[in-house]
Amino acid sequence: MANNNSPLIKDKSDLIAWLEEGQSPEHDWRIGTEHEKFLFDLKTLKRPSYEQDNGVGALLRGLQDHLSGTPIMEGDTIIGLKDQHGGSLTLEPGGQFELSGAPLENLHQTCSETGGHLKAMQKVCGDLGLGMIGLGYDPLWTREDVPWMPKGRYRIMREHMPKVGTLGLDMMLRTSTIQVNLDYASEADMVKKFRTSLALQPVATAIFANSPFRDGKSSGLLSTRAEAWTDTDNARCGVPDCVFDDGFGYEQWVDYILDVPMYFLHRGHGDQEGYENVAGLSFRDFMKGELPGFEGQMPVMDDWADHITTAFPEVRLKQYIEMRGADGGPWHMICALPALWTGLLYDAEALDAAAELAKGLTADDVADARMQAAEFGLKGQIGGRSMHDLAKEMVAIAAKGLSRRNRLDSAGNDETGFLDPIRTITDSGKTQAEHMLDLYHGDWGGDLTRVYQDFLF
Repeated sequence: MANNNSPLIKDKSDLIAWLEEGQSPEHDWRIGTEHEKFLFDLKTLKRPSYEQDNGVGALLRGLQDHLSGTPIMEGDTIIGLKDQHGGSLTLEPGGQFELSGAPLENLHQTCSETGGHLKAMQKVCGDLGLGMIGLGYDPLWTREDVPWMPKGRYRIMREHMPKVGTLGLDMMLRTSTIQVNLDYASEADMVKKFRTSLALQPVATAIFANSPFRDGKSSGLLSTRAEAWTDTDNARCGVPDCVFDDGFGYEQWVDYILDVPMYFLHRGHGDQEGYENVAGLSFRDFMKGELPGFEGQMPVMDDWADHITTAFPEVRLKQYIEMRGADGGPWHMICALPALWTGLLYDAEALDAAAELAKGLTADDVADARMQAAEFGLKGQIGGRSMHDLAKEMVAIAAKGLSRRNRLDSAGNDETGFLDPIRTITDSGKTQAEHMLDLYHGDWGGDLTRVYQDFLF
């Protein structure tokens, strides 16, 4: 929410400086992992509403007691929790439950954080008769079956999404993901990491493909989640061409974000828990004091921090770099995603090798490869190259990077073991989605309710 202490934005240089403030020296680089999961009623398998007796509101209140967390409120409604270690629990539009993890020094801490979170969730969910499942797309329930969470910004997005794409409401209600947030040391370091991770993001989508079902049957895809993002809102999603331009840097990214239409202003008043609907309007006009309905009002930095969260490309720069291309998955896959990108981007030799791997790939190559990954997984291609071959090279480079990082646990193990789940996938070329399809057509006999039993957290 914008506040009186947030500085006014004078011109574009303030926005560039905001990105520069995200720079940190290598010894201060951290790993922030976000992961979502679907909740369901153990008896009915239905997605719970916020209000029902064993619903999402009750889960948040139970977790508040269990974890002694600080509630995040919107009016009188609890919509999340801050934990004691720098992380937070938040709600996606359809009640997908997210841990936004604390910025941590190594993957051993990431895995410990993930385990502690999921064990707490298991305890409180069990008390309420709820279960959790890690998939990229809801396998059973339609858009109309999923209840909306009581968050003001989601009401505005819900109204706007059908105007700009056909799959935006499915993205909001029926998808889940794993993400990792990583730091950069300088503008040049940011550019190299951003361009490399964006170019290779479809390969990560293929490795983590874990959503082959929709509406109770096979969708014909391996990542139905990835498809949902291809027609959500092209003005704010996909593959930003500017990242591949020779002159790309902070200013070019600011220009990209300024061209993303606004969704809302958060002002602490108005008819939707403080959210003012400005969907489709221009932040550039806002900076000139010409925002329709708010003429003469000037934005503050909190407004920019809100606005930048409404751009949804496959990789996003805020005051850190977010890798956004992976399906939600089971417990052991949650730590594998940060292991892959940490190994690739946080070691200088590995970053050089990954950048060389990505060399020659264009924005068009990457955009085309998004659907290759969604349809064919590791059997797809990117820029005429085999995703399976690239995936094996990426994992090998990441393993060397993690080995050189040499971050050890109390037993003397480095971080390379966290790559084991995806090394199994890249060695075989067979994704989690394809294993689930084998079960669906085999042992499950087409009964998709079995996924809730066999893949329960």
